[in-house]
Amino acid sequence: MEVRIYYEDTDCGGVVYYANYLKYFERARTEYLESRGCSVAALMEQGTVFVVVHAEVDYRSPARYGETLVIETVVSDLTAASFTCSHVIRERDSRRVVVEGSARLATTDGNGKVKRLDKAMVAALQSGPIRSH
Repeated sequence: MEVRIYYEDTDCGGVVYYANYLKYFERARTEYLESRGCSVAALMEQGTVFVVVHAEVDYRSPARYGETLVIETVVSDLTAASFTCSHVIRERDSRRVVVEGSARLATTDGNGKVKRLDKAMVAALQSGPIRSH
Protein backbone atom coordinates (compact mmCIF):
# COMPACT_ATOMS: atom_id res chain seq x y z
CA MET A 1 0.00 0.00 0.00
CA GLU A 2 1.28 3.47 -0.78
CA VAL A 3 0.82 6.60 1.30
CA ARG A 4 1.75 10.01 -0.03
CA ILE A 5 2.91 12.40 2.66
CA TYR A 6 0.99 15.66 2.73
CA TYR A 7 1.63 18.75 4.82
CA GLU A 8 -1.12 17.68 7.25
CA ASP A 9 0.88 14.52 8.03
CA THR A 10 3.93 16.42 9.23
CA ASP A 11 5.14 18.40 12.21
CA CYS A 12 6.46 21.95 11.99
CA GLY A 13 9.77 20.62 10.63
CA GLY A 14 8.17 18.83 7.66
CA VAL A 15 8.77 15.37 9.18
CA VAL A 16 5.93 12.88 9.53
CA TYR A 17 4.38 13.23 12.99
CA TYR A 18 5.28 10.07 14.92
CA ALA A 19 1.72 9.00 15.81
CA ASN A 20 0.65 9.00 12.16
CA TYR A 21 2.53 5.74 11.60
CA LEU A 22 -0.08 3.96 13.73
CA LYS A 23 -2.76 5.29 11.36
CA TYR A 24 -0.74 4.02 8.40
CA PHE A 25 -0.49 0.60 10.09
CA GLU A 26 -4.28 0.59 10.48
CA ARG A 27 -4.83 1.39 6.81
CA ALA A 28 -2.37 -1.31 5.75
CA ARG A 29 -4.02 -3.92 8.01
CA THR A 30 -7.41 -3.11 6.52
CA GLU A 31 -6.04 -3.42 2.98
CA TYR A 32 -4.31 -6.67 3.94
CA LEU A 33 -7.55 -8.17 5.24
CA GLU A 34 -9.58 -6.88 2.29
CA SER A 35 -7.06 -8.42 -0.14
CA ARG A 36 -7.86 -11.79 1.46
CA GLY A 37 -11.62 -11.38 1.15
CA CYS A 38 -12.13 -10.29 4.75
CA SER A 39 -14.19 -7.12 4.72
CA VAL A 40 -13.74 -5.34 8.03
CA ALA A 41 -17.13 -3.64 7.61
CA ALA A 42 -18.86 -6.99 6.95
CA LEU A 43 -17.11 -8.58 9.92
CA MET A 44 -18.33 -5.74 12.14
CA GLU A 45 -21.89 -6.22 10.88
CA GLN A 46 -21.56 -9.93 11.75
CA GLY A 47 -20.38 -9.14 15.29
CA THR A 48 -16.61 -9.44 14.94
CA VAL A 49 -14.56 -6.43 15.96
CA PHE A 50 -10.77 -6.32 16.16
CA VAL A 51 -9.16 -4.26 18.90
CA VAL A 52 -5.49 -3.36 19.16
CA VAL A 53 -4.10 -4.71 22.42
CA HIS A 54 -0.41 -4.03 21.79
CA ALA A 55 1.57 -1.93 19.32
CA GLU A 56 5.27 -1.33 18.74
CA VAL A 57 6.94 1.22 16.50
CA ASP A 58 10.66 1.49 15.76
CA TYR A 59 11.56 4.71 13.99
CA ARG A 60 14.50 4.18 11.60
CA SER A 61 14.65 7.36 9.49
CA PRO A 62 12.42 10.40 9.01
CA ALA A 63 9.83 10.55 6.27
CA ARG A 64 9.19 14.03 4.92
CA TYR A 65 6.55 16.10 3.23
CA GLY A 66 6.20 15.13 -0.43
CA GLU A 67 7.59 11.62 -0.14
CA THR A 68 5.63 8.46 -0.89
CA LEU A 69 5.80 5.54 1.50
CA VAL A 70 5.22 1.86 0.77
CA ILE A 71 3.83 -0.26 3.60
CA GLU A 72 4.49 -4.00 3.63
CA THR A 73 2.28 -6.05 5.95
CA VAL A 74 2.37 -9.70 6.98
CA VAL A 75 0.68 -11.72 9.71
CA SER A 76 3.55 -12.77 11.94
CA ASP A 77 1.61 -14.56 14.70
CA LEU A 78 -1.80 -16.16 14.96
CA THR A 79 -3.62 -17.60 17.97
CA ALA A 80 -7.19 -18.77 18.51
CA ALA A 81 -8.41 -15.26 19.35
CA SER A 82 -5.75 -12.85 18.11
CA PHE A 83 -3.22 -12.11 15.41
CA THR A 84 -0.21 -9.87 14.98
CA CYS A 85 0.49 -7.84 11.87
CA SER A 86 4.07 -6.80 11.28
CA HIS A 87 4.75 -3.76 9.13
CA VAL A 88 7.74 -2.30 7.33
CA ILE A 89 7.38 1.20 5.93
CA ARG A 90 9.86 2.26 3.26
CA GLU A 91 10.32 5.40 1.22
CA ARG A 92 9.20 4.36 -2.26
CA ASP A 93 12.07 5.68 -4.39
CA SER A 94 15.12 5.04 -2.20
CA ARG A 95 13.61 1.94 -0.47
CA ARG A 96 15.13 3.14 2.83
CA VAL A 97 13.39 1.78 5.92
CA VAL A 98 11.48 4.52 7.69
CA VAL A 99 9.56 2.55 10.34
CA GLU A 100 9.20 -1.05 11.46
CA GLY A 101 6.50 -2.16 13.83
CA SER A 102 3.66 -4.42 14.72
CA ALA A 103 0.21 -4.51 16.23
CA ARG A 104 -1.53 -7.38 18.01
CA LEU A 105 -5.27 -7.47 17.54
CA ALA A 106 -7.72 -9.38 19.70
CA THR A 107 -11.00 -10.60 18.26
CA THR A 108 -14.07 -9.43 20.16
CA ASP A 109 -17.82 -9.65 19.83
CA GLY A 110 -18.22 -5.87 19.63
CA ASN A 111 -19.03 -5.59 23.33
CA GLY A 112 -15.46 -6.19 24.44
CA LYS A 113 -15.81 -9.92 25.04
CA VAL A 114 -12.96 -11.89 23.47
CA LYS A 115 -14.01 -14.55 20.98
CA ARG A 116 -12.26 -17.09 18.77
CA LEU A 117 -11.41 -16.37 15.18
CA ASP A 118 -13.71 -18.33 12.90
CA LYS A 119 -12.28 -21.00 10.60
CA ALA A 120 -12.65 -18.89 7.44
CA MET A 121 -10.69 -16.02 9.00
CA VAL A 122 -7.94 -18.35 10.21
CA ALA A 123 -7.68 -19.87 6.72
CA ALA A 124 -7.49 -16.40 5.14
CA LEU A 125 -4.77 -15.28 7.56
CA GLN A 126 -2.79 -18.51 7.02
CA SER A 127 -3.03 -18.43 3.23
CA GLY A 128 0.55 -17.29 2.73
CA PRO A 129 2.26 -13.95 2.75
CA ILE A 130 0.53 -11.22 0.82
CA ARG A 131 2.17 -7.87 1.13
CA SER A 132 -0.15 -4.88 1.34
CA HIS A 133 1.64 -2.42 -0.93
